[in-house]
Amino acid sequence: MNDTHSKVIGYVLWVFGFLGAHRFYYGKPVTCTIWLFTFGLFGIGWLIDLFLIPAMDREADLRFHSGQYDYSVTWILLTFLGLFGVHRMYLGKWISGVLYLFTLGFFGLGVIYDFWTLNDQISIKNREYCPELKNGFNG
Repeated sequence: MNDTHSKVIGYVLWVFGFLGAHRFYYGKPVTCTIWLFTFGLFGIGWLIDLFLIPAMDREADLRFHSGQYDYSVTWILLTFLGLFGVHRMYLGKWISGVLYLFTLGFFGLGVIYDFWTLNDQISIKNREYCPELKNGFNG
């Protein structure tokens, strides 16, 4: 089985989970946005997530492809250096990375887009670099 995401990172992000950070990390952008605007469903959803993180981790491991690009590294780069496009450069997306650098992540809108889609972007890049997955073989 893939081990694409880290429970340790998930729990660290859970500390800030009332803003939904751990839900973005595990590829749940819709509920993350709800958490963001309701402070983790008024704290109740945030507390429940403490027990749901192992299931979210397993689901992410099944849903996304492991490979050359590490999910945790990419998420850390997006979180702390996203406005400068470092996460895009790490993924080999040099043109958009440089554009992010000079436009502060396309004026912040590109960074928001990346928070919503980063897991899929990484999964696609990992699939491109894995010949077995590229040809349809999933192991």
